[in-house]
Amino acid sequence: MKKRSLAVLLVLVLMMSLVLTACGGGKSNDGVSSETPEGTDNQQADAGDFFVGLVTDIGGIDDKSFNQGTWEGIEKFANEFGTDKNFLQSEEDADYIPNLSAFGDEGADLIVAPGFLFEDAMKQVSANFPDRNFLILDAKVEADNVASALFAEHEGSFLVGVAAALKAKEAGKDTVGYIGGMDYESIQKFEAGYEAGVWAIDPNMKVLVEYAGAFDNAQTGQALAAKMYDQGAYVIYHAAGGTGNGLIKEAQDRRVKGQDVWAIGVDRDQYEDGIYEGDKSAVLTSMIKRVDVAAYDIAKLTLDGKFPGGEVLTFNLENEGVGLPENNPNLSDEIVKKANDFIPKIISGEIEVSPVPSRLQK
Repeated sequence: MKKRSLAVLLVLVLMMSLVLTACGGGKSNDGVSSETPEGTDNQQADAGDFFVGLVTDIGGIDDKSFNQGTWEGIEKFANEFGTDKNFLQSEEDADYIPNLSAFGDEGADLIVAPGFLFEDAMKQVSANFPDRNFLILDAKVEADNVASALFAEHEGSFLVGVAAALKAKEAGKDTVGYIGGMDYESIQKFEAGYEAGVWAIDPNMKVLVEYAGAFDNAQTGQALAAKMYDQGAYVIYHAAGGTGNGLIKEAQDRRVKGQDVWAIGVDRDQYEDGIYEGDKSAVLTSMIKRVDVAAYDIAKLTLDGKFPGGEVLTFNLENEGVGLPENNPNLSDEIVKKANDFIPKIISGEIEVSPVPSRLQK
């Protein structure tokens, strides 16, 4: 947290006096110039006093998905630059505004909200704290003190759809599945890309779709997964936060019993979450959504006095903001290559991946 002790203030005063007595400004002992470059409006913040606050959605900090991935980016930034960090966990939607406001009152240099569920709360709190910097992921908020990070989830999901279909055909199967958290536009993008990737390999393959209505209900996720596996789904992909942990648990349980089924993770590489019986994993692959990179990069820009307030930053296949994990132990090199071969075609526009699932297209 921010430090305001008398001892710290005395140290700062002493440091300033040393700088002021030096000839021509020069450089401080850490090699950073003590002068502000001519024409620069923003100065780099004092890393030792810089503070990033994260407010989780109801999925929690250890959801093994969106919240956790964002926090990992903040932790990497804080560890690398020696800054402060903390998070507040939301137990219900009503916690969003008071939690964001708490960091505003505390004087956080960057306040991060991971998810579109924060959109209304972010609009209100950013207006209440115009001197604070905010980052929202997966939503666009038009305010000078808010940076918005959006992701091309449909592009990354296309790749795991290709992998799922190829793996299913390899096993002689004709059905795969998808579990979404809530039936909202941003979650529908995962569904749309996934089915498009599946059908790019086999237009006749069945894609079962279920929505859990929650991002924090692993029990419901497991029940839906069990239903879909029983209906013949060979691979199930999720975009459901903590609810998706139930899918992975169901896949683990079935593989322990000898059933050949798979789960596909989301947001971060969930291979380790699917470990069972030594080093085996029930997670076929994952759709990496680099929320950690977004949090890290924007925190770094803020520290450097270059906070991108009012801007919308898009993370897609072209800038590697989405994609497959670097390592995919449960996929053959051939399948990984075939999936990645679609990347330049999507980037160039040769293949257009719709963000709208087929069930909603007119």
